[in-house]
Amino acid sequence: MNDHLILKKDHTLSLLRRLMREHRLVAPLRNRHGDTLFSEVEDLAGAELDLEHQPQASLKPFLFPQQETMFRYRLDGEGGYRFEPPEPGRPLLFFGVRACDLSAVLYLDVIFSKRGRDPYYFARRRDSLLISLACNQPFANCFCNSAKTGPFLEYGFDLQLTDLGDRYLVEVGRARGAELVGRWRHFFTPAEEADRKAQYQALLESRSHFQRQVHLEQAIRRLQADEPLPEELWAGLSRRCQDCGGCAYVCPTCTCFTITDQQITATEGLRQRSWDACTFGGFTRLAGGHNPVDPGREAVRQRFLHKLLYDVREHGRPSCVGCGRCVGICFGGVDIVRFIDLVCEVRQ
Repeated sequence: MNDHLILKKDHTLSLLRRLMREHRLVAPLRNRHGDTLFSEVEDLAGAELDLEHQPQASLKPFLFPQQETMFRYRLDGEGGYRFEPPEPGRPLLFFGVRACDLSAVLYLDVIFSKRGRDPYYFARRRDSLLISLACNQPFANCFCNSAKTGPFLEYGFDLQLTDLGDRYLVEVGRARGAELVGRWRHFFTPAEEADRKAQYQALLESRSHFQRQVHLEQAIRRLQADEPLPEELWAGLSRRCQDCGGCAYVCPTCTCFTITDQQITATEGLRQRSWDACTFGGFTRLAGGHNPVDPGREAVRQRFLHKLLYDVREHGRPSCVGCGRCVGICFGGVDIVRFIDLVCEVRQ
């Protein structure tokens, strides 16, 4: 099979309509307030698909919901309990996914595979389709080039689209993408040499359009040197942090959660897990109220060292994918780019 194909833009919605027969379609949509968000598409005809702006949140809520029921439980009448897991949903189809967000999904795959595969995450991830859209024009706060997660992908996608004006150049990645193309072959035509050259030109131009120069690798090397950063650096960041958790909520790779049991009646209840964040004051608080960790300074330290040092040690790469969302969400200016800049400014 030719792994480089052409999909005309005029045919894209028709293809998505057919795929929606078997999948829940998730794509960047602009809502009535002017915000672009990854949302489930109920009706393509009435949806405002927005492939020009960065969605304010990532794919994470669809694979790892902010709050989800792990199971319901009820007394069975014989002194024991009966447990009811959630019903499986339809397979997910993600369309218009940028390189940084798809790289984040690959990171989630690793995290939820540790110490056994997480059944709740992989129930959604297992049959999902990922159709990515290469970034011809990086977003203002993006630094995926520094994180080596974009602007174009080399692996991980089922299909990758590159905008060539009136058409997309389509690259087939994994077997699921090849199966999709094989099933709906009449939507695709073989790519010509001129199409491949146009894609390569788009890649070169994209690399020159980044507005931020972020020295991520330099910061990681300094952190790996095991020379402590000045306490004034941590103190300054801690004073600015407002403990809102916005950075963790928009971050596509933050996966901390807490588990609670909720009683519904005298004989039944449910167990839920909900997002948590190391910057929250209660993240490390013990049952008696004592907190062994300074919820200010140590919380900020944990967040940044986790992403740029501990994950590098464990996985060989940082867990920051360079999407830049934390830069836009943090009104205190305690984002990872500020931290990287401060680390690179420290004289050692």
